[in-house]
Amino acid sequence: MAEVRVSRTARVPDPLRVRRYHKAPEVGPRVLFFSGGTALTGISRTLTRYTHHSIHLVTPFDSGGSSAKLRDAFSMPAIGDLRSRLMALADDSVLGHPEIYRLFTHRLPAEARPEMLQATLRELAAGRHPLSMAVAEPMRTLICHQLGFLIEAMPAGFDLRGASIGNLIIAGGYLNHHEQLDQIIFLFSKLVHVRGTVRAIINADCHLAVTLEDGRRIIGQHQITGKEVAPLESPIARIQLVEASAKASAKDNTTDSTTERDTHNDGGAIVPVRPALHLNNRQLIDSAELICFPPGSFYSSVIANLLPCGVGRAILANPCPKVYIPNCSPDPEQTGKTLEQLVTTLIDTLCADLDVSRNDCPNEHLLNIVLLDSQRGDYPGGVSVPALERMGLTVIDTRLISEQSAPYYDNELLVTALLSLV
Repeated sequence: MAEVRVSRTARVPDPLRVRRYHKAPEVGPRVLFFSGGTALTGISRTLTRYTHHSIHLVTPFDSGGSSAKLRDAFSMPAIGDLRSRLMALADDSVLGHPEIYRLFTHRLPAEARPEMLQATLRELAAGRHPLSMAVAEPMRTLICHQLGFLIEAMPAGFDLRGASIGNLIIAGGYLNHHEQLDQIIFLFSKLVHVRGTVRAIINADCHLAVTLEDGRRIIGQHQITGKEVAPLESPIARIQLVEASAKASAKDNTTDSTTERDTHNDGGAIVPVRPALHLNNRQLIDSAELICFPPGSFYSSVIANLLPCGVGRAILANPCPKVYIPNCSPDPEQTGKTLEQLVTTLIDTLCADLDVSRNDCPNEHLLNIVLLDSQRGDYPGGVSVPALERMGLTVIDTRLISEQSAPYYDNELLVTALLSLV
């Protein structure tokens, strides 16, 4: 059997192709996104009108907010971004299960007393709370069982203020299913009629660590994004995954109020790791008809997904188009980086999985297209089409930002442009 690469000329946007997808989203294309956080929430909701087969490989490395409380208590991957993406793709109409959607998106009060929060959680787990009572059997019993399992496992003094009920349900299911995240995510995808596939890129308790150009090392995703703490003042030189114990050790050795720094110059407790991509996720990448590196926090959402062993090789093996959509507004993680440097970082990260030198890296099979709107977007260092073309990339410069969406991408314009490339 012979294998050939077939290319075609694409019209962007392609109204005929887009109308066809809109008419029958249940047979829409398999567009795969490497992402995390909330940057893709609006895009995901728009996607469901055109395809029910999008694939979302999401980072489980968040170290802030309610995810951090669960991670500290149970030594588990972060699930907040996974829950958020499930909800963005869920069918919350009367045709789906809107009552489960409401339960999963509910948060406990941030100002309530601990005993009140504990009582509310017990009511939810017993099926006596209005939110759980609204869920029909047998799904109610299934969901309540996961919450009950969480309550039994919760350490004394666990902080429930502002906790997402969806996160607590998934965490209970994770513990109840022998710490297998994929199984519980799949189960709840079915419960809320997720129109697509959502998976964690790996099922491991790891943290992100970056080395800055000024030599500092910072551990923990929430320390990198510039959202919960002050933005980085020095550009990122390197990013890697480390054992979860490294974050706790860095906390113990913190000498700066806004960063967790590695004070062990000999490596100490900082143990870099490269967990392997699971076969199921490898198969999802193999099945994609378009691979997208989307907008979002560049290092902690996009590049972080590419760090596990096997991701670069899986992307290389799939001959489908691969497109990078750079942020069109300032991203604190991109401090000091031009657009060309970001593209180089993306390609270098993928090449690192191939065990080849930068000069021997098959760029054209790892990234083909940069999709942007140079007239309306704010891209670091500007857009040099000749420089990007010298890297073997095709630049598609089209209208992706509307007056209503500025300074961000318009979800409809971006989705229709992407689908035109499939």
